[in-house]
Amino acid sequence: MKLMGIQAIYPKKNLSKANSQNRVYPYLLKGLSINRPNQVWASDITYIRMRRGFIYLVAIMDWFSRFVLSWFTSITLDNEFCIRALQKALTKAHPEIFNTDQGAQFTSDEFINLLNKNNIRISMDSRGRAFDNIFVERLWRTVKYEEVYLKDYLDPWEAQNSLDDYFNFYNTERPHQALGYRTPYEVYFQKRRET
Repeated sequence: MKLMGIQAIYPKKNLSKANSQNRVYPYLLKGLSINRPNQVWASDITYIRMRRGFIYLVAIMDWFSRFVLSWFTSITLDNEFCIRALQKALTKAHPEIFNTDQGAQFTSDEFINLLNKNNIRISMDSRGRAFDNIFVERLWRTVKYEEVYLKDYLDPWEAQNSLDDYFNFYNTERPHQALGYRTPYEVYFQKRRET
């Protein structure tokens, strides 16, 4: 199989491989007090298993409230689904800082230009530091344990529909201990009304 170049289809490690030609930005969140919605948004990519194969999932989250502003799935790791997620999130609001890892999807010219066009400061995790984006990492754990591992998606459309229901539940019905047992929706929109 090796000689013929035949290999199993499975999610590879390091979903967000860096592109050495793209610029990497410094991490801006160290020691930063995050005390309001739209101060910091973050994004990451994970994979979602299905009965046969897998898809990729990107989400954009407000760090203060844990509110998921947008998400998209894709069968490939091109940057298009990440750009679509960012465009959708920007229809709701604009963050001061946007944090991601150093993956090629997030360092691509199209993605960076969209952030710069909207005067958003760019922050990137240090290489190999998943804790720099801890809230999105926790989101992935929650999504997988409360949704993905309990389901057996037949195809990308079923996964998409089921994830849509889950993110609606996550944002509007699931209380978070760290948020005083309020939902991300309550915290995001209540704090925005106060400011």
